[in-house]
Amino acid sequence: MFARIAGRYDLLNHLLSAGIDRRWRRRAVARAGALASGTVIDACCGTGDLGLEFARRGATVIGVDFTPEMLVHALPKQERSGAHALFAHGDALSLPVRDGAADVACVGFGIRNVADRTRGLAELARVVRPGGRVLVLEFTQPPGPVFGGLYRFYFTKLLPTVGNFVSRDDDAYSYLARTVMAWPSPDALRGELEDAGLVDCGYELLTRGIACLHWGTRPAR
Repeated sequence: MFARIAGRYDLLNHLLSAGIDRRWRRRAVARAGALASGTVIDACCGTGDLGLEFARRGATVIGVDFTPEMLVHALPKQERSGAHALFAHGDALSLPVRDGAADVACVGFGIRNVADRTRGLAELARVVRPGGRVLVLEFTQPPGPVFGGLYRFYFTKLLPTVGNFVSRDDDAYSYLARTVMAWPSPDALRGELEDAGLVDCGYELLTRGIACLHWGTRPAR
């Protein structure tokens, strides 16, 4: 599915979020703090937006994605941005990186798509050094009956219609809506990060809860 929509993936991300997704990625980089200029593993990197945001801050970035067609679109974007990253075909459930290699391991809007979320979070924890940080940026469901209700209408009715029309794929953005509606609450995901062995876990709701930025730290030995 991601191979089919790779050519329109960026257009739809920016269109359907009204460009707010760029702000969310900058917030993720800011949350990394001083670590943002270290070595960063960007899992499920897609076309490279989050990894290149780190690269612009001086990080050494390795982006890994399961879909080669996505990575094809990351390369010209890298050239246009002037930032540099290494993009590799690989599986987020078995990252091609040694233990403790990174200062930051991140995933932006991709952890929903792995076959085993528990294993995926454990992999992110594995590849960061003691004291390193894991960041997870993902959609969530905003609270409240009014804004939350409007959001669910948009996400389950309007977004799939527009997304499927522009992408010319009958299932891609219906899939997006289904997976977001089934996504665990921020508190539940924080518990999953703790179960992966991370400490000092927390989260920040973004844009009134449309998205959520999670973080955790690999404990010092």
